[in-house]
Amino acid sequence: MDIAVLLLSMCLFFAIGMPIAFAMALSALVGALWIDLPVAAVMQQLASGVGKVSMLTIPFFVLAGAIMAEGGMARRLVDFAAVIVGFTRMRGGLSQVNILATTIMSGISGSSVADTSAIGSVMIPQMAEKGYPRVFATNVTISASLQAIVVPPSHNAVIYSLATGGVVSITSLFLAGILPGLLLGFSLMLLCFFYAYRDKHPKGEPVPIRQAAKMLVEALWGIVTLAIVLGGILTGVFTPIEAGAVACVWAFFVTMFIYRDYKWSELPQLVYRTLQTVAMVLTLVATASCFGYIAAVMQMPAKMTEFFVAISANKYVLLMWLNIMLLVLGTALDLAPLLLICTPILLPVVKSFGIDPVHFGIVMLLNLGIGLLTPPVGTTLFVGCAIGKVSVDDIMREIWPFYYVMFAVLMIVTYIPAVSLWLPHSFGFH
Repeated sequence: MDIAVLLLSMCLFFAIGMPIAFAMALSALVGALWIDLPVAAVMQQLASGVGKVSMLTIPFFVLAGAIMAEGGMARRLVDFAAVIVGFTRMRGGLSQVNILATTIMSGISGSSVADTSAIGSVMIPQMAEKGYPRVFATNVTISASLQAIVVPPSHNAVIYSLATGGVVSITSLFLAGILPGLLLGFSLMLLCFFYAYRDKHPKGEPVPIRQAAKMLVEALWGIVTLAIVLGGILTGVFTPIEAGAVACVWAFFVTMFIYRDYKWSELPQLVYRTLQTVAMVLTLVATASCFGYIAAVMQMPAKMTEFFVAISANKYVLLMWLNIMLLVLGTALDLAPLLLICTPILLPVVKSFGIDPVHFGIVMLLNLGIGLLTPPVGTTLFVGCAIGKVSVDDIMREIWPFYYVMFAVLMIVTYIPAVSLWLPHSFGFH
């Protein structure tokens, strides 16, 4: 009955249109009053939820990604990808450029929405001008942006780490997401290759040597950000927090003194938008901490474990059920709130079945990331439609092959743990 009161109150607050953070906080308060828990305990959890030093990772990487995304990096990454693909003169070259540029951008922005906005605003008009259908160009863009959910410096990987209470390190998650992200990008490239020959898409155009050299040099300034984040963490020079801070400084230097596309007068607005994003995320973390605390007091994780054991003691069956459940939930709620709500409840369940928390984290990120491309709450889907100037209905009629590829990658990552765990094990971070 206790758990029913907690969940039903939250669903009621969602149903009346209350913001997710407030709905979680109020449902936690209702749950505390129901079980006669002092309200002060809920308030303490609200404060301690955002009192961890590791929380600094989020604002640093959000700011670094925003500077690089808005400061001309997206266009230069597209040029860089065009140089590489252009030499092959493969059919459908621009779709490959789109995916490759997004792969690199994902390692800088850490945000699916940012990737769609930055790369889509450059690539979708280019592809349409060359004769690609706008719907296809938009589907390529939003599907490729799913890589940002898992590859470092994924903001959502940091949120998952926080939701585990620090049980899973940010470094382990960053490393674990690299191969699944690259696998997704490669799989989408194969799909676009098939479309290119079936629909006779135009061939890629080689870039003149002198122009190509200039493009490569300009893009390399930004790509160094990847070396700072990954190289610094792997060599032990930086912690993830320090890597985020250094990435901010480097992104600012490259944008304002090397590229010089961004006006100094625009910086305050960029910082303001970043603060809005960070404030929203931290509010979610704080209120989700309250909700998770009340759920733990009510022994929800233990009861969930009993429920799944009653269904099946086989961990592979459990993973299938969890995949189905998360895919459904991902269509109804945004990614970050679901991570914060579901992780404290499901983590004890998967650990009792012997499933690695790092592996489960990547499965969860991929799963809920697909929800960003599905209505009615698909943030990335709606941003892509706005940039591509196409309707959601048109997208949904033609996106199914891209869904099939994403589901296939999800199944591979789910049932072959080595895909996500090999790198953390190899570098001794897990």
